[in-house]
Amino acid sequence: MSRATSGPVTRHRRKKVLKLAKGYWGSHSRQFKKAKEAVTHALRYAYRDRRQRKRDFRALWNIRINAAAREQGITYSRLINGLKIANMEINRKMLAEMAISDPESFQALVGVAKEHLEASGSQNS
Repeated sequence: MSRATSGPVTRHRRKKVLKLAKGYWGSHSRQFKKAKEAVTHALRYAYRDRRQRKRDFRALWNIRINAAAREQGITYSRLINGLKIANMEINRKMLAEMAISDPESFQALVGVAKEHLEASGSQNS
């Protein structure tokens, strides 16, 4: 009886890894051992960064909103608080987009936030 080897299985596994490593630099795309390490790291980074991208964009939107709000004479936190008091539910992505592309409507939102902050401030005193 002939000895069974895992030839086809091993070849398919290696071809799969090398296909994923296509375009990597130097031996990272040609040698199985290096390609396997590179693919493992790449997949780990991709998984991590899909989550981190959401954090990065939210931070960017907050920075943009804060910059536009300060031009109107109000801070980011007071703007968000005023909008919350006014029951205006608008996400930060849209606020940042309005601040850049539609300053007039952003200014109107700032006005609404300031009004509600003043009204709630007089009630608390």
